[in-house]
Amino acid sequence: MGVVRAIGLMSGTSLDGVDAAVIETDGERVVSFGPTEYRPYREQERALLRQALADAVGLTDRTARPGVLAEAEELTTRVHAETVEELLLRRSLSPGDIAAIGFHGQTVLHRPADKLTVQIGNGPKLAKRLGIAVVHDFRQADIQAGGQGAPLVPVFHRAIVSTIDRPHPVAVLNIGGVANVTFVDGGPAPIACDTGPGNALIDDFMRARTGAAYDDNGDAAATGTPDYAFIARVLEYPFFDLTPPKSLDRNAFAFGNIGLPEYSVTDGAATLSALTVEAVARVVPHLPAAPRAWIVGGGGARNRTLMKMLAEKLKPATVETADAAGFSADALEAQAFAFLAVRTMRGLPITFPTTSGAPQPMAGGIVALP
Repeated sequence: MGVVRAIGLMSGTSLDGVDAAVIETDGERVVSFGPTEYRPYREQERALLRQALADAVGLTDRTARPGVLAEAEELTTRVHAETVEELLLRRSLSPGDIAAIGFHGQTVLHRPADKLTVQIGNGPKLAKRLGIAVVHDFRQADIQAGGQGAPLVPVFHRAIVSTIDRPHPVAVLNIGGVANVTFVDGGPAPIACDTGPGNALIDDFMRARTGAAYDDNGDAAATGTPDYAFIARVLEYPFFDLTPPKSLDRNAFAFGNIGLPEYSVTDGAATLSALTVEAVARVVPHLPAAPRAWIVGGGGARNRTLMKMLAEKLKPATVETADAAGFSADALEAQAFAFLAVRTMRGLPITFPTTSGAPQPMAGGIVALP
């Protein structure tokens, strides 16, 4: 397989919507970035997915779909299909133009210690509807081999960092619901891990207190005062002292787990934003060297207050958004799953001992043919 066109899909732990992105790649190099599409979840859809997260807490069988999980899986599959169809229509592409689709699905449970990870979404059904091969279930092989099953995107981060001129080491930080970092310094495999809460706590707080889905641009946090004593207590959790690789479930740091005080809207937003930043900084001593350049993607890259806090905390390193580096902050994870789909089709590894803790480089993903 040479250079092909692939579509990646991502519905992250922030539950904001579905990103779709086209890239051209051979699974080792990213030759070009193509068009993107975004389909936000409607509020009732988001409510269903939040309920699915709650209903998944007690799962012990990754194929079981109790409560609303079956309905949520059907929704996830349908919305992803509609997003691809809209992308193809708007860009005058046909199914025959696309070699593969990387379909991550919606994570509702991630408990690697129990060898359990659940992403809802029906890959074979999606392949049949779209008439395109779909690569799905990317995490399970790694989990079964004893890895964390996350993060998956570091091998893509390594590929794109090789296309730009930045002082090394370079860190690519993705701030979704959970934040993860990839350390790139020319080694044979990237080093990566989750750093801690990303946007999830901020989003949940804003929804509970104001009804808003998130802190738009970080405007609420910008006028608040962080409670660093509370942050210090949260950072005492054993997770932050673990060396990479390590990963988190979205609900590992939830209000009920961390004993969030009754803050004003502005102080709460500021505190939870600062918590995300302090958690990122806590990972630096666990890396082989302090990164000299940070590139930030995911929803957090649109939060100006969060970006300002990161720049202050991580200096003298440079901190820039993926957009400023010539990439797409919004589409970066979707692009990664297009890349991973092609790697899977080629039988190339997608996780490594230094990214997931797997015993050896691991291929992953299941291919569903139309």
